[in-house]
Amino acid sequence: MSDSDLRSFYLRYIDAINAHETDRMDQFINDRTTLNGEPATREDILAVQRADVEAVPDLHWELEELLFDGDRLAARLVNTGTPVKEWLGVAPTGASFEIAEFAVYQVRDGRFIHMTALHDAAELRRQLTA
Repeated sequence: MSDSDLRSFYLRYIDAINAHETDRMDQFINDRTTLNGEPATREDILAVQRADVEAVPDLHWELEELLFDGDRLAARLVNTGTPVKEWLGVAPTGASFEIAEFAVYQVRDGRFIHMTALHDAAELRRQLTA
């Protein structure tokens, strides 16, 4: 895929994930992939996404920066939301969060085959418990 194709692909992915349309993820995530270096299936990843959205119904990803290197892309995003259920070991308090996420992906045959994401979990917990 060209850089332009990768950009379009990733923007469609962000639109789908922000709409919480997990039923569309087969367009973006390969049947078998890796998540943070561990083997995973699409269903494994969808289970995480669904649990996150169940706990944080207004979970939103805002793309700040997108870089390309062949079949790999890196994204810097800002994640926001307000948990309504216990999430990441923190009970809901009505507090919202805004944290940075850095993600690296590899795309083959038009779908992610490797997905890695790093979130500022300490800042997330600080905001939710403040």
